[in-house]
Amino acid sequence: MTPPKSTLVYQAIADNVQRVVRGKPEVVRLAVAALLAEGHLLLEDVPGLGKTTLARCLARSVGGTWKRIQFTPDLLPGDVTGVMVYHQNAERFEFHPGGIFANVVLADEINRGTPKTQSALLEVMSERRVTVDSVVHEVPRPFLVVATQNPIEMEGTYRLPEAQLDRFLMRLSVGYPDLSSEVLVVMSDCAQVSADDLTAVVGIPELEAAIAEVRAAHIDLAVCEYAVRIAAGTREHAAVRWGASPRGSIALVRAAQAVAATDGRLFVTPDDIKAVAEPVLAHRLVLTPDAELGQRQPASVVAEVLDAVAVPVTAG
Repeated sequence: MTPPKSTLVYQAIADNVQRVVRGKPEVVRLAVAALLAEGHLLLEDVPGLGKTTLARCLARSVGGTWKRIQFTPDLLPGDVTGVMVYHQNAERFEFHPGGIFANVVLADEINRGTPKTQSALLEVMSERRVTVDSVVHEVPRPFLVVATQNPIEMEGTYRLPEAQLDRFLMRLSVGYPDLSSEVLVVMSDCAQVSADDLTAVVGIPELEAAIAEVRAAHIDLAVCEYAVRIAAGTREHAAVRWGASPRGSIALVRAAQAVAATDGRLFVTPDDIKAVAEPVLAHRLVLTPDAELGQRQPASVVAEVLDAVAVPVTAG
């Protein structure tokens, strides 16, 4: 049987990325799934684990335009969105687009930008447009932001607002590699194989077609209710002050559709919902003060909710 086109697109991107990102097939799978769902991706981990490399590999594997915005305290909102500049020869103001105008945008070290600049980026991620002097400028489609964030070394950084974290479809951690994978990483570095060596393996028309196919993937009503019950379960958990919103339920289903495509299917199963529950929901939860004092982690809350919600008997 011929696999769906979205599966072929996933495989091409994943194979290309794994030429550089070694030993992390599940992280790469979920990252590419986020792109196929046309959802923005937040990569959060300690320094040196390859989150920027993964983001660059994803951007370079996709055709069209891509730009990198290095977030620093002196980065201005206009650097992200664009500004009006007066041209003396033409005697008029013209719009100069900022770094956000690309199909794939790598927002590196997003927590080093000021809240005002972060807010400008998050607004465009949600609206997919920029308004300057009452004029609307649409960003290119597909439009994907891959942001990186370091959760330690908090000095001189600005924590992303919890209320706006759900602009990201998924939050992933790369994690430490095992011994054999780390050897491959070191050998690749010695051979000078890097993200810069990658070329695009998927064009924009192919990516658009794959995104459309993923959005049309079938989901049974019982599986959809299962996803909603999980999101609702986070709101009722004793350790949670603010649970996932209906936007979280939508994100859960969209991500599950993409994960199904990575497995060669155009229908969603309860296992697809389970596979994306933690990366989609954990960063949307705000814990109670007591839970935070008790060192509870949102991921463990999501795991408890998954254990508590009955899995539907019908699937696919």
